[in-house]
Amino acid sequence: MKLAPVVIFAFNRPKHLKVTLRTLKANPEIQNTPVYIYCDGPRNNSDWKNVLKTREVILKEAPHHAEVSMRGTNLGLANSISTGVTEACKKHGRAIIIEDDLRLSPGTLDYFNRALTHYENEKSVMHISGYMFPSDIKLPDTFFLREGTCWGWATWDRAWKHFNPSSKELVAEIEKQKRVSEFNINDSMFFMQMLRKQAQGEIDSWAIRWYASMFLQNGLSLHPRTSLISNDGFDGSGVHCSVTNQYICEIAQKFDGEFATNPQLSMDGIYATMDFRKNNFLPNKKVWPDLLPDQPVPLRVSTNKPVDRSIPPG
Repeated sequence: MKLAPVVIFAFNRPKHLKVTLRTLKANPEIQNTPVYIYCDGPRNNSDWKNVLKTREVILKEAPHHAEVSMRGTNLGLANSISTGVTEACKKHGRAIIIEDDLRLSPGTLDYFNRALTHYENEKSVMHISGYMFPSDIKLPDTFFLREGTCWGWATWDRAWKHFNPSSKELVAEIEKQKRVSEFNINDSMFFMQMLRKQAQGEIDSWAIRWYASMFLQNGLSLHPRTSLISNDGFDGSGVHCSVTNQYICEIAQKFDGEFATNPQLSMDGIYATMDFRKNNFLPNKKVWPDLLPDQPVPLRVSTNKPVDRSIPPG
């Protein structure tokens, strides 16, 4: 099996990065996997202390064969990721992307590489997610959504070439196609608001632009029922992360399930993400999406009963 390169992005969180690198090295495939590490430069003089500590961690903990780039200037996470992913995809045709606040299971690289090989020629599949929100809705081993979680993911050069860095163009096209509600997952999330803020320069996110780029290609993102990755960054230490424990989830030590054979949107997956977000993000009540004819209402794990569609999520 062809092993995809791992591309790691770091900045100023040495303690988090140490966990990321150590859990990465617990994956047996790492010995034969190309590894690229990009450590961004400081934004100002106060950043230097933690940036230098982060670079010490890289020199001590990184796989011995890793190619390390210590940037002299600060590109910012969005620019750093977009340039690093582009370089890796052009060279290898595919890439696994890891940020410096993630904890990986020993089966993470096996999952990513098998999925990348399995869906290599499925043009509609553009993104492989390693994380999945905690859910009380029964889900298959793997399933597809339009949105792709960015906490450990993988893609191919054939998909990444559709990445459009212009948020203004993305906003205009989604509005032109009258797909704002769909982009917002049946109005259960504020993705369009994020994209507009990106266009106005209020935030700097590669992830919202990548989701919008995939969305306009009608691309799909594979998700596992149980995460192989956790995000330890919601402790106030990150530039783009708040303090919360709502994303804490069970982690599978390995993926031993089946890959979905028919790439199409999963209604159960949509229900799961909407159910997770209820009362977490938006104050207004939203409406469950319409089920396809003869499609059963998703079941809850805790009760083994159908989701109560009389109680709107959100």
